[in-house]
Amino acid sequence: MTHTTDIRPEDHRPALLDLFSCAGGAAMGYHRAGFDVTGVDIRPRPNYPFTFIQGDALTVLADLIESGEIRRFTTAHASPPCQKGCALTVGTNTSRGWGGTHVDLVAPTRDLLDASGLPYVIEQPNGKADVRKDITLCGEMFGLGVLRHRNFELGRWSTPQAAHPKHRGYVRGWRHGAYRDGPYVAAYGEGGGKATVPEMQAAMGIDWTDVREELTEAIPPAYTEWLGRALLARPRSGAVAA
Repeated sequence: MTHTTDIRPEDHRPALLDLFSCAGGAAMGYHRAGFDVTGVDIRPRPNYPFTFIQGDALTVLADLIESGEIRRFTTAHASPPCQKGCALTVGTNTSRGWGGTHVDLVAPTRDLLDASGLPYVIEQPNGKADVRKDITLCGEMFGLGVLRHRNFELGRWSTPQAAHPKHRGYVRGWRHGAYRDGPYVAAYGEGGGKATVPEMQAAMGIDWTDVREELTEAIPPAYTEWLGRALLARPRSGAVAA
């Protein structure tokens, strides 16, 4: 493991810690909302567009808390690996041997974020029972070419749920032996009418990586831009949500 805690956020922007960052879909949205973002991921992410630390996210977070360096940040976002218990993994891929042997990192992530004292966001897909669905966002809310529903647990702050408009049609591709066309693409997997890399980039608004694995795991930046603006607009003097 390699990481450093020599983090120097820009003075004029509030600093956000992006844990389990992948290639920076969430990071870009927070950046557009007005944050200076530092990402942490256990794998090298040369396409990550902001300050990046390679290391185990929970170890880095624990070190920041212990050293007091966590006070450099005003908030944190975490997207812990979702394979254990994810509806797609368990429902679709059990026959392939996926979906039962993954470590669930949501609870230890939450424990450390609670200890950090920061307001935070934990993101997970549908089907994860151990994440509160304080906010659910969908590509249709932002006029995107994917649906990609994601649930967000908000720690130490809250914001109202945005209206969820009716979907305009199907996700393009084969399902249960039938092919359907539609205004959305499936930004995961390959074949069966699923999106090409350029289609995924266009559908999610991501142009800084063309790595399929990074795109299939990405949060559309529009989601976290919305969350980031809500974070910056929240009242600072009143009580905060537990």
